[in-house]
Amino acid sequence: MKLSERIKPISYLKANAAEVIAKLAEHQQPMIITVNGEAKAVLQDIDSYEEMQEAIAMLRIVQMGQKDIREGNTIPLEEAMRRVRDGSLD
Repeated sequence: MKLSERIKPISYLKANAAEVIAKLAEHQQPMIITVNGEAKAVLQDIDSYEEMQEAIAMLRIVQMGQKDIREGNTIPLEEAMRRVRDGSLD
C-alpha cells in the first residue's frame, strides 16, 4: 500500500472505522490520521504493535548491556559460568 493511501482525514476514519481496521490487519502497515490537514495520530494493527513493543524491549536490554560494558560492570565468562553452576548469581 502506498504512503498516500495510508494518510486519511479523521472524517474518513469516523465514516469507515470497520474498513480501516480490516485494512490495518490485512496490510500490517500503519495509517496516519490527519486533523485539519496535519498528521495527528498513527493507527496500527495489534500484531504490528506487539512486535514493535518487543523490538523496543530488546533494544533497551542491549542498551543496558552496553552501559554496563562502558561502566566496567562486567565479569569474565568463566566467572559467570561458575556462578551459574554454583547457583550464586549475586
